[in-house]
Amino acid sequence: MENQEYRPGLEGVIAAETRISYLDVENEEIVVRGYNLLDLITQKTYVDVLGLLIHERLPGDQERKELERQLLAAEVPQAVWEILAKLPASMHAMDRLRTAVSALAGFDPEADSPDPEAERAKGVRLVGQVSTIVANLTRIAQGGEPVLPDPQLGFAENFVYMITGRRPDPAGARAFDQALIAYSEHEMPNSTFTARVIASTLSDVYGALTGAVASLKGPLHGGANEAVAHMMLEAGDVEGLDRLIREKLARRERIMGFGHRVYMRKFDPRAWILKQTLARLVDERGDEEGRRWLAMCQRGEDIMREEKGLYPNLDYYAAPIYYVLGIPIELYTPIFFAARTAGLVAHVVEQHAQNRLYRPRVRYLGPRGLKA
Repeated sequence: MENQEYRPGLEGVIAAETRISYLDVENEEIVVRGYNLLDLITQKTYVDVLGLLIHERLPGDQERKELERQLLAAEVPQAVWEILAKLPASMHAMDRLRTAVSALAGFDPEADSPDPEAERAKGVRLVGQVSTIVANLTRIAQGGEPVLPDPQLGFAENFVYMITGRRPDPAGARAFDQALIAYSEHEMPNSTFTARVIASTLSDVYGALTGAVASLKGPLHGGANEAVAHMMLEAGDVEGLDRLIREKLARRERIMGFGHRVYMRKFDPRAWILKQTLARLVDERGDEEGRRWLAMCQRGEDIMREEKGLYPNLDYYAAPIYYVLGIPIELYTPIFFAARTAGLVAHVVEQHAQNRLYRPRVRYLGPRGLKA
């Protein structure tokens, strides 16, 4: 064991063989079951991508309608709402979400079923339930009643409607849908690895996803989008952001929304396309505040490229899209998880189908030979 190479953070270590997705950094492509994720973002809907991830193929028109029906029909048990209402409002939204995902297991009689088709059915239902829970986290914490899906609206429209209480315009619904697709799957980040490690014990999908929520909460993973929004609000305008970033760099502070463990010093393809989504959204709406945020984002991007050689990641341009849509900042990371649920389910199903218990070793640096 002493002669084996140590890779801090498991960087570069191949931890699984998968048919789900791959980050082709050299060709700047994110492959999802054979498709380029950027093509999926521009040409398909989140429901299409959910079908691709969980059922391993893009759905036809009727299949898409049935998937959307299943998502909107996925009810959250009343007891789960009651549990959420009893939690302290001061708890981080991801902590409340973690509790809710864990609680859902108690209301699924097939929670422990290892059958792949049962797991896929649970997965679709979970995406619907998690999106409804996420959309209502802030409202429940404030003592309100949940807003439930409107069967007359599509999945993305419903998500925004449940959060804001208003039906989004077509531009807003499409921008939100594209952000959901961008977050849906990304190979083996920490939360997906966490889910696969838990699933490798033959634990159920609820346990795997509960662990993934805990992982995704961290600011070095999912929480960066919240940090980006707070940075923009603190800056106020382009000049303020210029000053703020330079002050942070002088103090050697991390600028959230930049850099990525895999992409390193390349542009995250998802950020590139959501930048276009944001520009199109504010143009179609004539949104002046949105234009200010877009200008701020561009200035921050320029500074970081010039000063540090770093490029934006997905969180950097997802945050302003959510802000323009009127979504509370505390929901940004829970929305990330809701979108990623489809990808996580796909990984759990795959792990169970070709399972090998994760059991790595360590390089021991402590003392030896001590006497008790």
